[in-house]
Amino acid sequence: MQDTSAQRYSRQELFAPIGAAGQARLAKARVAIVGVGALGTVSAGQLARAGVGFLRCIDRDVVDWTNLQRQVLFDERDAEAGVAKATAAAEQLRHFNSRIQVEPVTADLTSANIHTLLSDVDLIVDATDNVQVRQLLNDWAVSRSIPWIYGAAVSSYGVTCLIRPGVTPCLTCLFGEGDTGGHDTCDTVGVIAAVTGIIASAQVAEALKFLTGNQAALRDGLLYVDVWHNEWRSLPFGDRRMDCPTCGLRQFPLLEARSGSVTVTFCGRQTIQVRPQADTTVNLPHLAERLRRLGSVRANDSLLRFEVDEIQLSLFADGRALIHGVTDPAAARSFYARYVGM
Repeated sequence: MQDTSAQRYSRQELFAPIGAAGQARLAKARVAIVGVGALGTVSAGQLARAGVGFLRCIDRDVVDWTNLQRQVLFDERDAEAGVAKATAAAEQLRHFNSRIQVEPVTADLTSANIHTLLSDVDLIVDATDNVQVRQLLNDWAVSRSIPWIYGAAVSSYGVTCLIRPGVTPCLTCLFGEGDTGGHDTCDTVGVIAAVTGIIASAQVAEALKFLTGNQAALRDGLLYVDVWHNEWRSLPFGDRRMDCPTCGLRQFPLLEARSGSVTVTFCGRQTIQVRPQADTTVNLPHLAERLRRLGSVRANDSLLRFEVDEIQLSLFADGRALIHGVTDPAAARSFYARYVGM
């Protein structure tokens, strides 16, 4: 049977708040998903199936065996090959819906590239596991008046809200400035797939409301869910803070920073990211030839995988690397310097 839009989206269009007019708006919508992990794979899959016309999937990581428990766009073949998450997700999304445009971006979202990656979208979906990236997103969104959907989940609980600059409080209003540390992570308390699926689905619901023009239906507050302890709470926003450094005083220090941390520890496994301090381009096939006599190597023009002494390196063409099998940032930097050069 031939695929037509009338067939594909018929059940969604029968939902009166969306209808044919809303479906047409979705087809023209452009959405960026920052992070293609537990939250991002669920939201990307649902938005693709819903017919959002353009999806940009941004992620800095590669697929790992620990991802398969909850990251629904990946399978064992992706983990075995260590495929870049953005690439693997885009391939699967195109199987879901070949009528939309999916753009994978394997990169670390920083002040240097955020303009290029987020300036041409209508909505940003936050699916990161990193406080610094969320704060950067908040600075960018407020400075450009672009709405974004915050989402976080760990253990059995999660939280989400739609932040509309100039209308709702921003992330700084809600949670304050900076990362004070001491919060739970999936490294320390784990995470179950049930809560990531629920939080991501709640993000998609707000995205569909916003993109189809159903402003009155938008949640005016923060949703908190704990699936293990049977808690569902909706917390009203309250007023914006006029003294908020971000949306009140319009100070955006993260957008002016030259780069993020040189090393970043990833959630959920023994992986540390190392980023060179200066912009660079690595000839991966050339480096692969040099490393073959030292360990196991697989490489193409965009990704090199090198393994030696139970430590694995995933190196991208921009010089950014993921060091798997280490927990000490100093050891990760040392490994990078030894085999790649700082």
